[in-house]
Amino acid sequence: MEQTNQYVKQFPDLMAGKTVLYCHGFGSSGQSGTVTRLRTVMPQAKVVAPDLPVEPNEAMQLLRSICEQEKPDLIIGTSMGGMYAEQLRGFDRICINPALEIAETMKAHGMTGTQQFQNPRQDGVQEFYVDKALVKAYREVSEQRFEGLTPEDQRRVYGLFGDKDDLVDTFSMFCEHYPQATHFHGEHRVDDKSYMHSVMPVIRWIDDQQEHRQRPIIYIGIETLADAYGKPTSSSQKAVRLLIEHYQVYFVCEEDYPTENRWGQWLEEYINVPAWHHTIYTPRRDLLYGDYLISKEKEGDTMATVLEYGSDTFKTWEDIIEYFSRLGGQ
Repeated sequence: MEQTNQYVKQFPDLMAGKTVLYCHGFGSSGQSGTVTRLRTVMPQAKVVAPDLPVEPNEAMQLLRSICEQEKPDLIIGTSMGGMYAEQLRGFDRICINPALEIAETMKAHGMTGTQQFQNPRQDGVQEFYVDKALVKAYREVSEQRFEGLTPEDQRRVYGLFGDKDDLVDTFSMFCEHYPQATHFHGEHRVDDKSYMHSVMPVIRWIDDQQEHRQRPIIYIGIETLADAYGKPTSSSQKAVRLLIEHYQVYFVCEEDYPTENRWGQWLEEYINVPAWHHTIYTPRRDLLYGDYLISKEKEGDTMATVLEYGSDTFKTWEDIIEYFSRLGGQ
């Protein structure tokens, strides 16, 4: 594993030998920063990132042709590309801030008339023109969303929506058709931090599912993550981000779901996507089946190795990080 900047790391084993198709957003290209990020983080994956035609029907035709030829293991689409990706049935997909009503978005945000491409394109074209006919074409293509959905498709699609996205808001529409949707901390354009903290866990889950990979399980008691003021304990967020790289991590709350769900809201705020579908509500930690349990209290008989947070051995999260770094994912 190699760290390339403050946030971005390389994971040679992630999606290794597989094909990832990336669908870029409106006015962008296959040379976008997201493509560079994908290739950096997953150096052993084949990332296919075409320059999409401006005309949406032509774009969909190209994407379907690529899917037929490449049989991608994963499709990732952002914004307009998320709208396209949603319609590419039969593949694992991640739709990031999908512009499912792109014609309305274009009109509301002045994306008509002469437009400049935000990234270089292979044909060298630097600008394009959006007229009423093109807006109509986008509307017609976007209205094909959700057509022909099957239960399998619903299971294979993830929707990620930035909680500070001021350009597109299709979360409720998406949730009417897909059960796997959540917010991440970020804006419409996904930066390195949002990508690594929010998109990467989902890619890892998909890769694990495809490989039928069983990672060792770590349960983290919620009381170890928050201090007396309700803020994250020192290095706890850092620890979670490191642990999810090698382990299947779950967060354990003792309150009965779905009462006030105070801890669920806390996890959404401070842990965010890694806690999505990975939160367990139970007063019986002794019944949890897994490899490790990080708890502030001494536990009785349990099926997991207990790491007592705050003890002389594991006084801080840095001590826990060091412990697991020695294990090397075991």
